[in-house]
Amino acid sequence: METTAILGLAVAIIGVVAGIYYKFFRNKPQKGKNGDFVMGDKVGGDKITGDGTVKIDTGGEVGGHVAGRDQTIIQANKVTVVQEQPKAAVEKKPKPEVKPAVEKKPKPEVKYALEISTGRLPHTEGAELFGRDGELARLDAAWEDPGTHVISLAAFGGVGKTALVKHWLAGMAAEDYRGAERVFDWSFYSQGTSNQQATAEIFIAEALKWFGDPDPAEGSPFDKGRRLADLARRRRMLLVLDGLEPLQHPPGKGLTEGALKDPGLKMLLEGLAASNPGLCVVTSRERVQDIAHFAKTTAPVVELENLSEEAGAQVLGNLGVEGPEEELRAASREFGGHGLALNLLGTFLSTVRDGDVRRRGEVHILDEDEEKGGHARRVMRSYEGHLSEVDLALLRIAGLFGRPAGGELVEVLKGAAIAGLTEPLAGLAGKDWKRALKHLREARLLAGEDPADKAALDAHPLVREYFGDKLRDETPEAWRAGHDCLYEHLAKTADELPETAEAMAPLFAAVAHGCAAGRHQEAMDEVYWRRIKRGDEFFSTKKLGLFGSELAALSGFFAEPWTRPVDALAEDDKGFVLNAVGFHLRALGRLAEAAQSQRAGLDMEIAQEDWENAAQDAGNLSELHLARGAVAEAVEAARQSVDLADSSGDTFMRMYVRTTLADALHQAGEAREAVALFRKAEAMQKERYRECPFLYSVQGFRYCDLLLGRGEHKEVRQRAGKTIEVAHQHLGHLDIALDSLTLGRAALAGAAARGPDGLEEAERRLDEAVEGLRRAGERDELPRGLLARAELWRCVGDGGKARRDLDEALTIATRGGMRLFEADAHLEYTRLHLAEGGIAAARECFAKAKAIVADTGYRRRAKEVAELEKRLG
Repeated sequence: METTAILGLAVAIIGVVAGIYYKFFRNKPQKGKNGDFVMGDKVGGDKITGDGTVKIDTGGEVGGHVAGRDQTIIQANKVTVVQEQPKAAVEKKPKPEVKPAVEKKPKPEVKYALEISTGRLPHTEGAELFGRDGELARLDAAWEDPGTHVISLAAFGGVGKTALVKHWLAGMAAEDYRGAERVFDWSFYSQGTSNQQATAEIFIAEALKWFGDPDPAEGSPFDKGRRLADLARRRRMLLVLDGLEPLQHPPGKGLTEGALKDPGLKMLLEGLAASNPGLCVVTSRERVQDIAHFAKTTAPVVELENLSEEAGAQVLGNLGVEGPEEELRAASREFGGHGLALNLLGTFLSTVRDGDVRRRGEVHILDEDEEKGGHARRVMRSYEGHLSEVDLALLRIAGLFGRPAGGELVEVLKGAAIAGLTEPLAGLAGKDWKRALKHLREARLLAGEDPADKAALDAHPLVREYFGDKLRDETPEAWRAGHDCLYEHLAKTADELPETAEAMAPLFAAVAHGCAAGRHQEAMDEVYWRRIKRGDEFFSTKKLGLFGSELAALSGFFAEPWTRPVDALAEDDKGFVLNAVGFHLRALGRLAEAAQSQRAGLDMEIAQEDWENAAQDAGNLSELHLARGAVAEAVEAARQSVDLADSSGDTFMRMYVRTTLADALHQAGEAREAVALFRKAEAMQKERYRECPFLYSVQGFRYCDLLLGRGEHKEVRQRAGKTIEVAHQHLGHLDIALDSLTLGRAALAGAAARGPDGLEEAERRLDEAVEGLRRAGERDELPRGLLARAELWRCVGDGGKARRDLDEALTIATRGGMRLFEADAHLEYTRLHLAEGGIAAARECFAKAKAIVADTGYRRRAKEVAELEKRLG
């Protein structure tokens, strides 16, 4: 097998397909390094770089141009190391979902010293709380009830969720936290209030470190969240997660409304809802959809209502507003009982209207949505005319940030004397500075002083948004100049090449401020590409796994996320950011959004008549559609990839995309056309490389998958027996695992003729396949191995092992949005229940499978559905 021709074939295929996925990350020839890089697992050889990529030295000689503006087919005699064909997204196995436990469980008897890590919630002025006795009692009861694992407080912004939780925590602290062994809090408002820029990665990293994880950077976002859930429930812990909404899909997103966008946070909350000896308290403007199925058992939701008229009147009276009780109640009613609005109204009337409640009519009337803080914005607009220039400058500074403004950055802005922004602060004496801060904090326009950073400025998100919007819309030059100042400072003072997630944070912030300042291209070239990505090293994702932070940074390069980049970017960078966000969205399990981004990138390449890259991206888009269960769209994109490849004239690409189309047609139930395309592709391969008779790697695996469905297990054994030799000699973990999977399935299919030997071989090969897929880190492919092995366990009568593999496969499929695997899992569950005599359970699983098959167009399974339906009667 180790002939020059076969090695040449392997190198050509691997080089091109690596280019496809390399291009998925970056397509900037002027910044690439000499030689091409294949993303994948580490293998032996002196061509492996420190980050696990494999450098393929072209030696100055290249073949046809196929994989992007700086990608080439590589001549066989110039290659010294070959790596396996990579995949677009690499994830490790998440822990199988634990079923909800609604029965009460005894609390741990082992006693530990109390460990506390708190103080991250927003600092507020005043400790008084009115009208929340019922909610405080609910929190007390949740802590004492072993059957309550997570409790969510849901309400519009400014209603008082954070104030309520802080008040309750203060009461818990006064009683030594009532038996808690660990206490940890976190506010996601500190990570940014923008839906596109917020990320949970800093929280996950900090929490893993605090809970004792040996390597917080290890693993995919899914793995990190699973590990954190495991660590959190080892002791009776009180975990407070405040302000989740920036990390949730906003209203109007249909089925995804309220769903978490960060897979690590999703794994954490799902894990804690299922099993938790302590309590997790969540606050958000939206219900967390991911744990909605636990709402009636272990994860109840408290819909926090606005304050009653009586409680609102008490708030106003406490702030010094005077007048008849009926007038105070009327004011509370007129402002909707909105906590923040009433606090601002109270301080406004007390400060500039002599505390007279009857003068509330002088507050501006705005036509704004109450859900978006309309009542609070009314008061803020009225306040503006009574604030000093120093006060307004401080509030404008707060408005520049989507998170608390650190003291160091506040000092930088203060010293810059930016027209329309910080001029009034120039030369301001220390006592005047403190007086202004005190005034704004008493007015509830700024949050209380942060003991850990006394120079920092923070405000309620609605306050930050209001003054930020005003600054951007009314004085855009000052807005840009402020962000420009912050960009310059962060880019200059951050580590040149940070090694940790924490050290990388200033560079991500620099990108955000640079984009807001209109310096998109510089932020891309000098900060994002050179220092965050480290060029072809892809350091931030490959080494640190910062997919969420990357996505947040990339959002600044879009006029419309995730489909229209800003005009200020160079054309090749526009294509790059579209493909890059597609990769990151897929890694985060957000397949539908990833498809939109990839489609936009493809349309751009077609408009530019860039047929080679367009053919590649159309093929990638087809595979993504197939993964998410959009079979018809997968076929359409694959047909387009064939047309584009034919237009490009590239021989290899024409062959490769035909296998992509064949696989999509196979899943659509068009087996005859699929077989013809596989045979055509194999013939095209033989025209160039006569020494290798079979398609192999992923392409060969797909063809064998089709042949097994036609009962041709003997031919499959012959094919996979040959291609696994190539995989062992020249490729890597994924290809070996896929060939092992094919051989295991073939052995199982032929076991009736071969007897016990066939079953032994099937078990050995399928074990090798599952472990190989884990070793390759191929989360998207792992369900294939688990489903095949579950079938084996069913055939040999081991229902326990079958359930274990099916549970894991279904968990991966549902969390990753991989609906075809979800259908396959339910079909295999149906067979398992039938084998065990569980007709009712079989019917339930079958109904789910049948619905998914019909909804996705997964007609490959039509015959199996019909046969099972007949058996079930």
